[in-house]
Amino acid sequence: MFGAWWKLGLDATLLAMESQQVIGLRLAKLAAGGQAAEAEAHRMVSEKIAAAGEAALLMATGASTAKVVAGYRRKVRANARRLSKS
Repeated sequence: MFGAWWKLGLDATLLAMESQQVIGLRLAKLAAGGQAAEAEAHRMVSEKIAAAGEAALLMATGASTAKVVAGYRRKVRANARRLSKS
């Protein structure tokens, strides 16, 4: 029981740290301006709407909070990889 709470706490902490990295990378891209910044802004908004809907659906179907956090982490890591390349 304690192990599950420990893992959730660790995953939530890592999500917060990874999210800050993505925020920084996105801010840099947006500050550069141009077509790439406009595309990133649109992508960011659509991703947030989709992720919130997916999380709501998971919770409505009885998924655990850990699964929701894991889903968000997966998306944030994908964004970090994508934004780090450019």
